[in-house]
Amino acid sequence: MSDCIFCKIAAHEIPASIVLEDDEIIAFEDVNPQLPVHVLLIPKEHYANVGDAVPPELLGKLFSKVGEVARIKGVEESGYRIIANTGEDGRQTVHHLHVHVLGGAQMPIRMGPAD
Repeated sequence: MSDCIFCKIAAHEIPASIVLEDDEIIAFEDVNPQLPVHVLLIPKEHYANVGDAVPPELLGKLFSKVGEVARIKGVEESGYRIIANTGEDGRQTVHHLHVHVLGGAQMPIRMGPAD
């Protein structure tokens, strides 16, 4: 999608601090980190969210890269959280499928403001 910021990052049209990349997946540092480690994993092809007819093999590949990101960022042993927000009620703010990998500190019980 031409107006999707994550598509532009995947196409290297917008700079990002890339953690990991292959032909189908890119992982980069979140610009508004909620914890010391906050990386986003996205498929390079645009899908609005996890329910958007994403091929199962691509979903598997996306989630299989979580452990590699955790190793790269040094949180594999201490622990981390993975989150995939979906839709407005799920607080998805960028409508391109993405998985958050968060760690590097004790997880709060609740993250962000309660609206």
